[in-house]
Amino acid sequence: MKYLSLHWLMSMVLLLLLHTATSMVMLPNSTGWQEILDKYLDEDGGWWEAKQRGKRAITDSDAQLILDLHNKLRGQVYPPASNMEYMVWDTELERTAEEWAETCLWEHGPSGLLPQIGQNLGAHWGRYRPPTFHVQAWYNEVKDFSYPYPQECDPYCPFRCSGPVCTHYTQLVWATSSRIGCAVNMCYDMNVWGQIWAKAVYLVCNYSPKGNWWGYSPYKHGTPCSACPPSYGGGCRDNLCYKDDSSYPLQEETEENNFIEQEAPLSPQKPWSRASRPEAPSLPAPAPTQPPTENLQKNDVVNTQQMSQLVTCDTKLRDQCKGTPCNRYECPAGCLDAIGKVVGTVYYEMQSSVCRAGLHAGVIDNDGGWMDVTRQGRKDYFIKSHKNGVQSLGKYQSANSFTVSRVTVKAITCDTTAAQLCPFQKPAKHCPRLYCPRNCLEENSHTSRVIGTRIFSDRSSICLAAVHTGVIRNDAGGYIDVMPVDKRRYYIASYQNGISSESLQNPPGGKAFRVFAVI
Repeated sequence: MKYLSLHWLMSMVLLLLLHTATSMVMLPNSTGWQEILDKYLDEDGGWWEAKQRGKRAITDSDAQLILDLHNKLRGQVYPPASNMEYMVWDTELERTAEEWAETCLWEHGPSGLLPQIGQNLGAHWGRYRPPTFHVQAWYNEVKDFSYPYPQECDPYCPFRCSGPVCTHYTQLVWATSSRIGCAVNMCYDMNVWGQIWAKAVYLVCNYSPKGNWWGYSPYKHGTPCSACPPSYGGGCRDNLCYKDDSSYPLQEETEENNFIEQEAPLSPQKPWSRASRPEAPSLPAPAPTQPPTENLQKNDVVNTQQMSQLVTCDTKLRDQCKGTPCNRYECPAGCLDAIGKVVGTVYYEMQSSVCRAGLHAGVIDNDGGWMDVTRQGRKDYFIKSHKNGVQSLGKYQSANSFTVSRVTVKAITCDTTAAQLCPFQKPAKHCPRLYCPRNCLEENSHTSRVIGTRIFSDRSSICLAAVHTGVIRNDAGGYIDVMPVDKRRYYIASYQNGISSESLQNPPGGKAFRVFAVI
């Protein structure tokens, strides 16, 4: 048996958790497997025919079990939460989860919806396991989580590409994520990280409002229900902020929302029933809202996320990146004395030491420094040589390769945009390290726009976006890194560090970018 748990934070971005265990694989006609088939296939054994006749993507009983387990686990977090909201089922989130589950793609999506929802994924094959099995597995990541900051166990490239994962847990217990909708699909010949699973059971759970915001804790620590949003009217059930529809009218939430985004929470109701529920609310509209700033008076934001990865002298590219698009590294001093092997010349085999390959190529010296890596696909052979004090090995066998290059630096003006300087391309190209002048806020040029939050339209001023994000200060300027990304369907406005960014929906053409600190 194998099972997988998977969760993604914005366009950013999100992560995959793989856990494997060995046991006897049940045959497709086994009793356990038949339990799944009985619930999700029709009497003729046809999954797609059943779907076309309007069969639910998840049974009422499974939906109730998933919802109940979420609320149980949310109510027992430690340290205890003072603002943990009772979670309710949302049929619109269920619908979007169903649409994604039917793609049978082992990745987060769809990309246009991810900025507005949180998402956890799970898949398994073999003997029968209820959907709650994956929910419990997500929660069990708590062992790797140290309250309050989830980024400590969020190995998301290009910041940190290895280590324990806990972002499924933090989404599950994100205090303000008060709505959930899930779907189950039977996927035939599903590709899971290169392995083909003949019959995979695929679980997709969507959450709203989304969680896993960088730099924020999943909930506030304190006496249960002591910091509930006012709209709950003081109600509390099983350590969760709870409101009975019959007692409290809906009110728009304007603060105390974990400092993330304004949202009108759905009133919880129990006992829960699909048939008896009123019409479910729709997903949050993409129109931007200004985030509350209880901890961020004056909307001051400081962001120290780096695009370049800190590695050791012996770190292999294969160990560090695992195929993700991270490409800028900071190497320590003294790598000439390290033992990491280097295979190849100019083109290096993927199991080579990243930093020692940089030494061999003359991109860095023994004092260390930054360098860029470009994946070059498979090469038939690799040539040995002795360069710059490093002896590389030869290999006459086809393998994936990479090249290294110096990180170029370029000074730009306050008006320079990503579209002008570093357009998005496939395959990805390296953007130079940039130096922004100080006092860009005083620039009054009509071209100095900022469109988006955290992810910006490439029509935005790079330097003003960097100030808005908090990677540099307006009065100081400084170095930044830029990562071009594919365009977004919409960009969210916000006010940070004295800059009001714009919103933009369905932009024609154009791409997007992110900015990172250089420390």
